[in-house]
Amino acid sequence: MTIKLSVNLNAIAVLRNRRNLPWPNVVGMGRIALDASADGLTVHPRPDQRHIRFTDLPDIRRLIDDEFPNREFNIEGYPDQAFLDMAELYADQITLVPDSPQQSTSDHGWDFGRDSAFLKPVISRLKERSIRVIVFVNPVADGLEAAKDIGADGIEIYTGPYGDAYDSDEKQAKALEAVTIVAQRAKELKLLVNAGHDLTVSNLPPLVKRVPWLYETSIGHGLIADALEHGMRETVLRFKRALAI
Repeated sequence: MTIKLSVNLNAIAVLRNRRNLPWPNVVGMGRIALDASADGLTVHPRPDQRHIRFTDLPDIRRLIDDEFPNREFNIEGYPDQAFLDMAELYADQITLVPDSPQQSTSDHGWDFGRDSAFLKPVISRLKERSIRVIVFVNPVADGLEAAKDIGADGIEIYTGPYGDAYDSDEKQAKALEAVTIVAQRAKELKLLVNAGHDLTVSNLPPLVKRVPWLYETSIGHGLIADALEHGMRETVLRFKRALAI
């Protein structure tokens, strides 16, 4: 199975928003990524629009529909009413995250013991619109049965601890083992397994070797950082090769 690469465009939007200018062009960079073989694009619009703007969503949807109709648009966010009303218009896949508006980035998964009653009608609503629903989870296997019970199609494992352990082989091995246990349990439950946060060309191959049934990786910061050095096209190819190990 080929593991999908979805390129998160948030960091591109951060650079654009530093000036009242239309560059770097979010759609243009998305086009380069897709043309270089990325399987989809990801955005995480936040209420303050500090990176992706709400007006970016129809433009990205149009890019995919008109030029890359076999690719996917993944929209991440906290499922309040405003987010759902907006995201369900454009997304092929919605990744539900428990972020507060003030967070700089996603850094924890759902507490299913507390949040299942809230998430279940949200997931039902999105599934009625034929949108794939992924829930963001900590690298801990507890609670995955609840994710299955409330109707999620899959999980995205928060790989931040794995990425953060880049300077310690021991910590990285321990973090990878935690991710593997979660992925194995999700596989047993027949949930799709996505992964995201601080993934790089260096740490993807060990992850893929341990979890070859990964469905998708959503990668932003590390990929865009590499793109500053190698360009977007070559960077996408580098990440695709890392996923093919």
